[in-house]
Amino acid sequence: MTTVELTLQTNATNFERLLMTVWTGNELSAIAESDDLHIAPFREDGETYGTPTWIWSVQVDDALYVRAYNGQDSSWYQAAVRENAGRIEAAGMTKEVIFEPVDGPINNRIDDAYREKYVGSSYLSAMISDRARSATVKVIPRNTRT
Repeated sequence: MTTVELTLQTNATNFERLLMTVWTGNELSAIAESDDLHIAPFREDGETYGTPTWIWSVQVDDALYVRAYNGQDSSWYQAAVRENAGRIEAAGMTKEVIFEPVDGPINNRIDDAYREKYVGSSYLSAMISDRARSATVKVIPRNTRT
């Protein structure tokens, strides 16, 4: 990669981060308390949304996290990490978002949040498995105002 290409890539990343916002308390609470999150990362063209997929979501501190039941082989997960953006629908809201892959110790706290929210579900063990943990994504609201 040339210096110019690296600079352009860095500037694009910085610009995208400037467009990030934070969840309002009401938005995050409503999404976290609901069980109806549908995720639709962009397709390869970067403009068309993929088919919405129903997934579980949890809140840790002031952040929203999701995981792919089928791990990194999941179609929505692959699109989310490739395109880094898309849309979610939850709690009666539609939000443009950025997807950021997650790794490291935060996964333990995310596991705890899944255990608390989905206690008693037969799917819980799969959602806190190594396979699902490897496909954890932070969902960040995107400022779409111009």
